[in-house]
Amino acid sequence: MDQREKKRLFQRILLIGPAALVMVAIMVVPLCLMVWISLLGRDYSGGVTWGEYNLEAYRRLLFDRQLDDTLTIDFRYMAIILRSVWLSLITTIISLAIGLPTALYMATRSPQTRAILVFMVTLPFWTNLLVRNYAWILLLRDHGTINSLLLWLGVIGEPLPLLHNEFAVAVGLTYSFMPFMVLPIYSSLEKIDFRLVEASFDLYATRWQTFRRVILPLSIPGIIAGCILVFVPSLGSYVTPELLGGGKTLMIGNLIGLQFGAARNWPFGATLGLFLLALVLVSLMAYALRYNRNAEART
Repeated sequence: MDQREKKRLFQRILLIGPAALVMVAIMVVPLCLMVWISLLGRDYSGGVTWGEYNLEAYRRLLFDRQLDDTLTIDFRYMAIILRSVWLSLITTIISLAIGLPTALYMATRSPQTRAILVFMVTLPFWTNLLVRNYAWILLLRDHGTINSLLLWLGVIGEPLPLLHNEFAVAVGLTYSFMPFMVLPIYSSLEKIDFRLVEASFDLYATRWQTFRRVILPLSIPGIIAGCILVFVPSLGSYVTPELLGGGKTLMIGNLIGLQFGAARNWPFGATLGLFLLALVLVSLMAYALRYNRNAEART
C-alpha cells in the first residue's frame, strides 16, 4: 500500500468513523446490554442479581416452575404475543383495504389537489398520540359520541361495548398508522404511466381487469413497504393498547413495560424485548427474500 492509498484510507476512516461510533452507541451497545440483562438472575426488589447467570427468563416464555421445581407448559405469555401478532395483522389488513383506494384516488387527481390530500393524510401527525387516543376514548365510551348517536337514532337499545377491548385497540392502531400505508402506496402509484391504463381500456378491459393486471402489480413495492411500516410499529405499540385496551388487552409492548415496572423482572423484560426484535427481523427478512425473488424474476 503506497502513501496515496494510505491517505485515502485515513480520509475514509475520518468520514465513516464518527457515524460508526454513533451507530455503535445507539444500537449495538443497548442490544448487547439487553442480551446481558436477559441472562442475569432476577432481583425481586428490582433490577438484576449481578454475577448470577441463567436461562430462567427464556424458560419463562413457555414454561412455569411449580413449587416442587417441576416445569409445566404455560401459554400465558405466548397468548399475549399471538394476540399482538393478530392485532398487528388486522391493523395491516384494514389499513391496506382503506389505504390502497385512498392512494389511488390521490394519484389520479391534479397536482394541486394531490398536495392538499397529502397534507390531509399527514395532518394527524401534527397532534400528539396521547391526544388522538383520548379523542377515540371520547368517541367509543359507553356514553360517547358513537353510542349516543346510535341510541338517538334508535339503532340500539343500550350502549355497545366499544371501548377497552380488541376492537378499540384495532381501531386506534389503524387510525394511528394509516398514513404509513397510504403514503408509500401513493408514492408508487404516482410514478405509474397512466397511458398504460388508457391502453388497457382501449383493449376493452374492464375497470377490475385494469386494476388487477395493470395498477396492482405496479403498486406492489408500495404495498409491501406500507405493510411493513404498519405491521412493525403496531407489533410493539404501547400507548394505544394501554389507553384503548384499558389494561384488558395487553400487547408485547405493554408486557415489556409491566416487567420493567410493577413486576420488577428486568431479565424477563429484556428477553421479551429480544423476542420482539426477532419478530421484527423475521418480517424484514421475509420482505427482503420476496423482493430479491421478484428482482430475479424480472431479470
